Amino acid sequence: MARQTPLNEAHRKLGARMVDFAGWDMPVQYTSIIGEHEAVRTAVGLFDVSHMGEVEFTGPGALETVNALISNDLARIADGQAVYAGLLDERGTFVDDVVAYRFSPERILLCVNSSNREKDFAWMKTHARGVTPVDRGDDYAQIAVQGPKAAGLVQRLTKTDVSRIGTYRFAEGEVAGVPSIISRTGYTGEDGFELYCAAKDAVALWDALLTEGQQDGVKPCGLGARDSLRTEMKYALYGNDIDDQHTALEAGLGWIVKLDKADFIGKEALAAQKAAGVKRKLVGFELTGSGIPRHGYAILKDGARVGEVTSGTMGPSVKKAIGIGYVPVALSAEGSTFDVDIRGRAVPAVVVKTPFYKKP
Repeated sequence: MARQTPLNEAHRKLGARMVDFAGWDMPVQYTSIIGEHEAVRTAVGLFDVSHMGEVEFTGPGALETVNALISNDLARIADGQAVYAGLLDERGTFVDDVVAYRFSPERILLCVNSSNREKDFAWMKTHARGVTPVDRGDDYAQIAVQGPKAAGLVQRLTKTDVSRIGTYRFAEGEVAGVPSIISRTGYTGEDGFELYCAAKDAVALWDALLTEGQQDGVKPCGLGARDSLRTEMKYALYGNDIDDQHTALEAGLGWIVKLDKADFIGKEALAAQKAAGVKRKLVGFELTGSGIPRHGYAILKDGARVGEVTSGTMGPSVKKAIGIGYVPVALSAEGSTFDVDIRGRAVPAVVVKTPFYKKP
C-alpha cells in the first residue's frame, strides 16, 4: 500500500486526483494542471512536499562529515544559509540531488528526494565519517508556498520578517502559530518558501495558508503543475534528468561541484572528467515540428540515435513544446538541430538557451 503524507485526507477533501508517486499516494492535480501552473506564475500555489526526506547530522564535526558527502561546500556559507548539492558516488554520478541547510557547524539538515529516502540514508550511514546521520523523514512535513504573492501570504501569518530571508536562506519561526523552518527555496522558478514543520502540525499549517491565501487567489497544486513548472526552468528531476548513469558535469551542474574544497566522494572522477572534457551534455530544446517530447523518446541525428529525452512537456507559460535531454557535445550548442522520435515520426528540434521561461 502506498505511503501517505500527513495531508492525505486534506487532499481528498479538496477533490484531488491521487496517484502513486515513488510509493506515495500523492495529488497529481486538484482542478487542472494548467490552472494550477498559472496560479503559481501569477499568484500563489501550495504544494504538499511532505514525501521528501530529511536527514540530520548533529554534534561536533557535523559540517565536516556532510561536506565529505556532498559536492558543494558548506564551509563557504554562513549559518542560516542552504546549498543545492550532489550526493555523488565514486564515479561522480548521482546517488541523489539534495539541499543542505546549515543551522550551525554542529547541525546540518539534508532534504532528499522521496524516491531515494531509504537509499540515501543507507548510503550516508555507510559513508559518513564522524557524525552519524539520523533519519528525520517521518518527523517533518513540508509545504511549498510558491508564486509572486507567496511572500505576502507567509508574512501575514508570521512575526518573522520574511523580507530579511534571502534566496537559499532560512529562519526558524512560527507560521500560523506552528513552529517552522521558513526556507526561501523552491522548485518552480518563482519566489516562495518551503515550510518545514512537525508532521502533527501539517494540517493546521496547510489550512491556515489556504484560508489566508483566498485573497491572493491561492490554489492547492499537484505534482503535474510541479513538473511543468520545473521543466520550464530546466530544473533537474532525479530519475529523469540526473541519475547514477550521468555525472554532475554532464548534467550541466558544474556550479554545484567545488573541486577546490577538501576531498568528497566523486571528486577524483569529476576532476579527471573536467580535464578530459565531457562527451555528452544535458540540453534544453524546443520542437520546431508538431508533437510533445516525452521522457524516454530517442533523439536522432541523420536518422541515427544519438541521445534520449529525459523530460518534456507543452510548457503552459512558454506555449511551446519543450524538452530536456542528453546529446553529444557536438550537438549541444545553442542553435544545434536534431530530431525527436515521436511514435515513429522524426520531429525536428533546436537547442535553445535555458531556462525556457523568463519572468516578464
